[in-house]
Amino acid sequence: MAVVTFVSHEGEKHEVPLEEGKSLMQIATNNGVPGIDGDCGGEAACGTCHVIVDPQWSDQVGRSGPTEEEMLEMSPERQPTSRLSCQMAVSEAWDGLIVHTPEFQM
Repeated sequence: MAVVTFVSHEGEKHEVPLEEGKSLMQIATNNGVPGIDGDCGGEAACGTCHVIVDPQWSDQVGRSGPTEEEMLEMSPERQPTSRLSCQMAVSEAWDGLIVHTPEFQM
């Protein structure tokens, strides 16, 4: 089974199964991952699903698009590999993906 690991700001790891066809945010909220709220339901309108993709994965999962950029610009914790997990359509090829959650969500 393919998995993704969410790492909290404090270093706590939450490994959850990947489900192709869902967004990374849906997977996180369905599995109770702390720090991923998804308040807007996946519309890229709130930023409460901000993740920082481990640099070794950034090319494979892709970079943020214009809609994401607008929301991410408002985050003081934005990093070069920041993404909105609601905009990340999961692929089984992402088995082993590691993402970090910021200390504070928007």
